[in-house]
Amino acid sequence: MPQPRLIDKAQRLGRDFFTRPDVLAVSRDLLGKFLATNFDGQLAVGKIVEVEAYRGPDDKACHAYNYRFTERTKVMYAEGGHAYVYLCYGMHHLFNIVTAPEGVPHAVLVRAIEPVDNIPLMLHRRGLAQLGPRLSAGPGVLSQALGIKANQSGMDMLKSDSPIWLECRGLSIPPTDILAGPRVGVAYAEECAAWHWRFSLRGNPWVSKAR
Repeated sequence: MPQPRLIDKAQRLGRDFFTRPDVLAVSRDLLGKFLATNFDGQLAVGKIVEVEAYRGPDDKACHAYNYRFTERTKVMYAEGGHAYVYLCYGMHHLFNIVTAPEGVPHAVLVRAIEPVDNIPLMLHRRGLAQLGPRLSAGPGVLSQALGIKANQSGMDMLKSDSPIWLECRGLSIPPTDILAGPRVGVAYAEECAAWHWRFSLRGNPWVSKAR
């Protein structure tokens, strides 16, 4: 496998990016940023092309709705910049980024990435032979491609030794290139299910197919 490249720390997103109180603004600003992992010396990076916002106190689709606090959700109350990873249907590891100041349970689900660095490693992890949207167009498959698992939940991604971090590589996304629509799989959330809190890059082939 290719050796990890050196990361310029100035490229990494800082704490101030994640602790902003408006989870919708953070969600939109994550589009065009880069999600990186380095497990066992193997770097993999993808550009974020689709996200969903979850706002704890008043969002019935959020695990921390009405300030619900459990062993699983307690990381959502941490300072912005922590990883919240949970297992869905007993098999899919879904990666979320905790946002807002400590004590405010907001988070952003990363739904899709465009593969950028070490694509052969991502293909190997996914058991695929050819590059295509099946590799990382969906929250469960992108975690598999990047090696992210639920036991990494609670990790502070701003620590210098974190194997998961986010980068800015200077891309500027015009507001007109950002699409908004209802979130996926939250029909149970009553009126909140209609909120247009799923954001994606217009025309990007790596955006997941809504079901």
